[in-house]
Amino acid sequence: MQHCHKMSRREWLAASGASLGVLGAGIPANAAAPVSPVSIAKCAGYDRDVTATMAAQLDQIGGISSLVRGKTVTVKLNLTGGGRFPGYSPGQTHWVHPQVVGACCHLLGKAGARRIILAEGTYEFESMEDKFLDGGWDVKALRNAAPLTEFEQTGVRGSGKRYSRIKVPKPYIYPAFDVNHVYEDTDVFVVISKMKQHEECGLTLTIKNMFGATPVSIYGDDAGVDEPNEKARESRELICHYGKRQPSKSAPAELDPKSNRYEGYRVPRICVDTAAARPIDLAIIEGIETCVGGEGPWVKGAKHARPGLMIVGRNAVCTDAVTTAVMGFDPRAKGGEGPFNVTFKSHVDPGDTKTADNPMLLAEAVGLGSADLKKIEVAGVPIKDARFDFEAYRTGRNG
Repeated sequence: MQHCHKMSRREWLAASGASLGVLGAGIPANAAAPVSPVSIAKCAGYDRDVTATMAAQLDQIGGISSLVRGKTVTVKLNLTGGGRFPGYSPGQTHWVHPQVVGACCHLLGKAGARRIILAEGTYEFESMEDKFLDGGWDVKALRNAAPLTEFEQTGVRGSGKRYSRIKVPKPYIYPAFDVNHVYEDTDVFVVISKMKQHEECGLTLTIKNMFGATPVSIYGDDAGVDEPNEKARESRELICHYGKRQPSKSAPAELDPKSNRYEGYRVPRICVDTAAARPIDLAIIEGIETCVGGEGPWVKGAKHARPGLMIVGRNAVCTDAVTTAVMGFDPRAKGGEGPFNVTFKSHVDPGDTKTADNPMLLAEAVGLGSADLKKIEVAGVPIKDARFDFEAYRTGRNG
């Protein structure tokens, strides 16, 4: 590279992917995966000082000023699906809560972020503002949480003139993804997730949240065959869950169309592929209030719960591993072991019953981070004191 050349974001991502690829391709099975501290905090409700709690957690993991000062920061939210549990807002159950999002924006702005973009895909072809309003959010307050806060609906091309192609360093399913430009045109990437179980994948945490970065215009059931369908409204069942068709021909096809076609194999691997292609700089998992037994009100048996917790870390795999332990599960559990003991039938062979694979172990295997609790420093509240047993609560064993 000549000394006068300034590296663009696209070139930086490509270079980062290349370096990760070397790590992923050559990493021995017993090599140490990246590790960074994780903070656990108790927060009894959204009426408490969520901002002060999160600020203390960010300090416990080393602070964020050097990470975000003068930078563009994109924040991927978790606003999965519609519907409500009777008597509760979406933010109390299956969406991240606006108080948590507002606190994050405020602290990013206070730390010197130049620009903040709140990003999420919607199935209903609606704007982010409309999505927020549907959930009862105060859009004006959210815009004013930091000096410059913008919204981007990433289920389609959105405000960009093109899609960005982000490469997977060591892919499981897809070699690259075509995504909304904000996932590339940013300096820092933050993911805010809800602490939840998942009907098909066991858990919904940071890695699973990355599934929503794939635009429905290209990966949805009504995606265009040749080009993206910018009016797409459907979910990603046919392409991503079941592999019954390929994405729009404008985007890279999967590596092996003869690989396993069931959800518990495909979805965890696609989540890891997206997390590898778009590296995560900060993971925030919100469990002040949530739901147990599934990822939303459409899951039979799912219900509201109050764990009263927030978990924050710089490494997504480490943060998910600590959260998994807090939820009463083993972050090193294999497929077929709780919480990855969900079962469903293969869409190729209906007589073949399958279970879900653990995305944390899949991510660890390609060098994204460690899921070994013995190697992860935990700040704030110890895991044993923060534990909220999701399965026990779901079955009524603890009230």
